[in-house]
Amino acid sequence: MKELKKLYDRIVQQVNINLRELDFDVRPFVENLIDPEKMTKFYAFYGITPDHPLDLEFSHSGLAGSYFLGKCKVTNSLLYKSDIRGDELKREGSTFTFQNFSIPLTTDEVIDIRDSALIKTLVHNYSHDPETAERFFIRSTLAMQFANIHGSPMDGCFLGPFATVDLTTAHDSVIGRYSYIQAGEVHHLRIKPGTIWVNSPNNFNFYYRYKPEALQPYVHMEDGQPSGLLFDFIEEHQGAFQRVFNMVNLDVIDTIPASASLDRYAVILPKTTIAENVLVSQRAYLQNSALGKGANAQENCYIINSTLAGFDVTAHGAKLIEADLEENVFVGFNSFVRGTAESRVCIGQRCIIMPHTIIDIDEPLEIPPGHLVWGLIKNARDLQENSVSLTELTKIEKSFTRGRMHFEGNGAQFVKAFQDRIQHILEVNGAFYDEEHNNAGHAQKNQNLSLNTIQPFRFGEMEGLYPNMIIKL
Repeated sequence: MKELKKLYDRIVQQVNINLRELDFDVRPFVENLIDPEKMTKFYAFYGITPDHPLDLEFSHSGLAGSYFLGKCKVTNSLLYKSDIRGDELKREGSTFTFQNFSIPLTTDEVIDIRDSALIKTLVHNYSHDPETAERFFIRSTLAMQFANIHGSPMDGCFLGPFATVDLTTAHDSVIGRYSYIQAGEVHHLRIKPGTIWVNSPNNFNFYYRYKPEALQPYVHMEDGQPSGLLFDFIEEHQGAFQRVFNMVNLDVIDTIPASASLDRYAVILPKTTIAENVLVSQRAYLQNSALGKGANAQENCYIINSTLAGFDVTAHGAKLIEADLEENVFVGFNSFVRGTAESRVCIGQRCIIMPHTIIDIDEPLEIPPGHLVWGLIKNARDLQENSVSLTELTKIEKSFTRGRMHFEGNGAQFVKAFQDRIQHILEVNGAFYDEEHNNAGHAQKNQNLSLNTIQPFRFGEMEGLYPNMIIKL
């Protein structure tokens, strides 16, 4: 275990070196972030499919509980129960288009993680940086629990718990807890906790920030450790995952349609129904819910006592409790939508729930169709201050302020960008699959996935680290 501790200290120092200009020290956040004893208790696992290259390389790293798919390289890093999903990496022979540039790819893209510590972090999608079209790099970066690194190369960054960096190249920056940024490229920025920022230069800019005291009950740092209602909620449901990770073989659920996909490491509890073309990803949790045709539950989602009419996107880390979604609803990254049995949340069709939105009510709430929703909503009055109809937003050409949200730019472009992205997510997840058009997505292709496990050193100075290995087809 001596080498594991030395590696962790080195990673912390490397991150601090990169953040020195921001005068930010990550050490108070990482004192007890990784329990060295746990690094030996969990196997890592990787997927094999006929649709993705089997090309993995691990060197001087700890991988406890982590999952890998696609082409990936991990060097001098510690990953604890993270998901490294390379099923959408760009492929050799394809062309990456960026603005007016067309970049032919001569090799398969690889996720390249070096000198980093990722704790219960999701890494997904492909690099949107035209300067690194064939390499999705994560260097000298530390990400805390339930962060999302989505199509976002980064160098020298710190991500607080529940932070999301989406389609953004980040250098030497701090992304505060429960913050979401999609901003193209950032350098030497310190994003405050609870910031929601979507920026497309010369097109639009959406900005909202939670009041610190309003965010405090949901996620905060206490004695260097993350706490709050979001952590309590996850902890309350963690026991259900023990069985799916302990068992080598689970009973097949024969009520799943042939065109739907239920991941081996998802939890499906009684009275849950799944329709055609549904995708349920690893570490998702479903209980007493109905997912209509083409709906999906992505990694770290929780859907409890809820109904999804169909073609609904529940993005990475989103949580739905006592909610009813009409068709074509998008619920963004790490959103928390919680009603009660007596006071449900009803979301109309074509609504967009912005990433990192908190809807936490004790009275019935109806969100009308075709609305954009953001921020903290506890009642109908909050909804008025934290929503706008998409029709109204498309008419904005200069600026628009409502409550703590400020928007600048072209509203029609903002709405179109979101709607196009939702359509793309549904397509790649196989929501519109039919045999005649041969338009299979993840829901269909994942049925051909098999899983293998790898184990760490159990004793001696190397305890907790994994042997250096190359796994190729």
